[in-house]
This record gives sequence, C-alpha cells and structure tokens, in this order.
Amino acid sequence: MIDVDGRDRAILTALQKDGRLSNLDLAAAVGLSPSACLRRVKALEDCGLIAGYAMLLDPKAAGLAGNAFVSISLDQQGRQALDRFEAAVGGIPEVIACYLIAGQADYLLQVAYRDSADFERIHSEILTQLPGVVRVQSTLALRTVKRTTALPI
Repeated sequence: MIDVDGRDRAILTALQKDGRLSNLDLAAAVGLSPSACLRRVKALEDCGLIAGYAMLLDPKAAGLAGNAFVSISLDQQGRQALDRFEAAVGGIPEVIACYLIAGQADYLLQVAYRDSADFERIHSEILTQLPGVVRVQSTLALRTVKRTTALPI
C-alpha cells in the first residue's frame, strides 16, 4: 500500500472521474499550483499507484449488448495447467476480465458478446476449447446496475 495524503486523494479522485483533465484544470480543482500538481501526478505514476490512462467505451454503442460471467473449472490446478489456460485466455478479445478464484470453479471470466448466437459461438468454439477446461457455467447479466473503474481511495 502506498501512503497518500488528502491532496493525492483529491488528484486521484479527479483523474478517476476524468482522466483527460489538463494539468491546469486538475491543479485548479485540487487547489495546487500547476507545477506542484504535475510533480504529484508524476510521483503517483512513478510509484505505480497511477497504473495508466484509458478510454472507456459504451458496450451497447460498440455493438456488445451482452455481458456474461463464466465460471471455468480445469482438470488440473498445477502451475503449468494454470499458465497454459491464462496464456490462452489472454488472447481472446471477447474475454474482458479473467480472475483466478477460490471456490468451486478455478476462474471467473467476464465475456462481452453481441447477441445469443455470438455467445453460443464464444461458448462452443472458444471457451470449451481452452486448455484443461472440464466445466463451463455461464450466468448472463440482464442489466448493468453499476459499472465503475474508480477505486474507493
């Protein structure tokens, strides 16, 4: 954990809301001079707290109205089996998140898809063909209630 003060938190909160803020606007928003603000942002980047900047797309506008959460169980849980699965899943653009989990399944994937036919293709032609997969269980989201990338700092 990295030690941050109130000004750092204000900077991080502002940038999580709008990563495109200019340094001048950010400095004004957090009550710092532009040079002091820039130094703090650079320090937050250098220590790894700010991991990067990204543009967020609206899934529906991008034609990806479907959102599924898929539990995957593997035939083995050894390091090599996990590495093979993780390498393979890393190359699948429809998988927008993948977590190694504790519980009945080994992995939880978040999958974006266009429609039911597209999800069927992803399920049968991609997910079930991944190395070591013995069970695939899908839960389809009906509606997104909350979606954020902001961390509670």
